[in-house]
This record gives sequence, C-alpha cells and structure tokens, in this order.
Amino acid sequence: MNYRHAFHAGNFADLVKHAALLWLLAQMQRGGAPLQVIDTHGGSGLYDLRGTEARRSGEAEAGVMRLMAQAEPAAEMTPLVQAVAEANSGGETWLYPGSPWLIARALRPGDRYDVFEMQPDEHGQLSDLMAERKAVATHCADGFAGAVGQMARGARHLVLVDPPFERADDYGRSCDLAAGVLDQDPAATLLIWAPLKDLHTLDVFVRDLEDACDLAPILIAEARMRPLEDPMKMNGCALALINPPDGAQAVLQAICAAVVAEAVGGKAQVWPAG
Repeated sequence: MNYRHAFHAGNFADLVKHAALLWLLAQMQRGGAPLQVIDTHGGSGLYDLRGTEARRSGEAEAGVMRLMAQAEPAAEMTPLVQAVAEANSGGETWLYPGSPWLIARALRPGDRYDVFEMQPDEHGQLSDLMAERKAVATHCADGFAGAVGQMARGARHLVLVDPPFERADDYGRSCDLAAGVLDQDPAATLLIWAPLKDLHTLDVFVRDLEDACDLAPILIAEARMRPLEDPMKMNGCALALINPPDGAQAVLQAICAAVVAEAVGGKAQVWPAG
C-alpha cells in the first residue's frame, strides 16, 4: 500500500475520529478495571504539519488549524484542542498527534496499549516515539490479522480500526475483525473509521457490520463535508461505534456538527444501526 497519513494529518476526518476517541477513552477509564486499547493502523504517531506531505495536501489548514484558531471551540472538541496544544508545548501548531500519541498519553497505571503498523518505516518512527512507554507494545504487522490475538483476559477492550481503505476488502476485513473481537469479548467496544463517498457503499458496509456483530448495538456517525454527489471524492467520513457507552449518540452528534459547521452543504447525523 502507498498510503501515508502524513498527507492527511489533522484534516477534518482526524478531528472527528480523535475527538470521539478521546471521549471514549475517558468514558471507558471510569472505574477500576484495566483497559486494553488495540489500534490496528497506528501510523507513525506524530506528524509534522510543516513537512512536504502535509503542505502538499493542505488538509490541516481546514482541519486542525481552523480548530485551534477558534476562540470558543465546542465543548466536545476541547479535549482534542488541549491535546494538540500539549503536543506543541503550548506554542504554534506544527505537530499533529495521531492516535498512538493520544492513547499513550491517556493510559492509567494498569492500562495497556497494543498498536499495529505494517509499513516498516512508519513502524520505526512509531517504535521510537513509544520507546519509553512501558505499557505500550508496537507491532510491525497487519492489525487486521493480529488484533484478536493480542486481546488480554480480564481487561476491558477498546479497539480502534482505522484502515486506509485503499483496498476494497478493508470494509470486509473491518467486519471480520469486529466479529472476532466480539467473539472473544462480547462487551468490547470498537470504533471503526471509514471514508464517506456515497450512500450505497456506506449502506452495504453497515449491513455487513450488523451481520458480523449479531445483536451488539451499533451507532453510525456521519460528518458530511459536502453532498454525496461525487463517489470519486471523500465527501465526508463515518464512524461505526460498536457497544457504545451511555451518552455516545449526543456526543458524536456534537462532534460531527462542530467539524462540519463551516462546510458548505455540510451535514452531521448520528443514528443507530439495525
């Protein structure tokens, strides 16, 4: 695969995904049970927005740069704003923290984080970034294939599934992984990110996910940046949240609404599958 997240770091989709992730982490860390987070596609973990890839795409300008410039961001976006500011030591925003940085920062004593990245160069950067984090294990391997095997007994599980969707079977493999995780731990929570190009692709994915997850509750969150008129473009993004914590629907609605607020033709909606 040729996908490099550095081209897209800090874009609107990252804001949706990472704001939701931080809220989930906070909710699932309530109480004393250890939490194991498994991340199937971690990337390098921290991105230089001044780098060639980020500057070439310019996507961060309409994403994290706009968010950080807001005088009063939505309350649901505040934890992400604080995390980005911390990654930049309170100064100018030129680094964007990916999911590994955000998750590792949030771990409590007793929590564990297993993160996969199959691109050797990206994994090398990730491994260096996490080198001093004793509760973090990085795996240079296919997260779809390896995630279930890393699930620890006795822990609560949060599984982040964030493939590049360069391959058509990423949808099917996401569904298969969800089934495998729930077979090991029916109470596990999964957050699956997907691009939103056209309604047909989303509908097929949701139906397949319902079949894979049997009776587990699923919320679908959509952040549409423009009408779904050109299936060749990423017109928005979607999150599938399996076994959502209480209050998730309202929070996801607020996150999606905040991200699409200035988009012409933007739309935010969250709905239960099934």
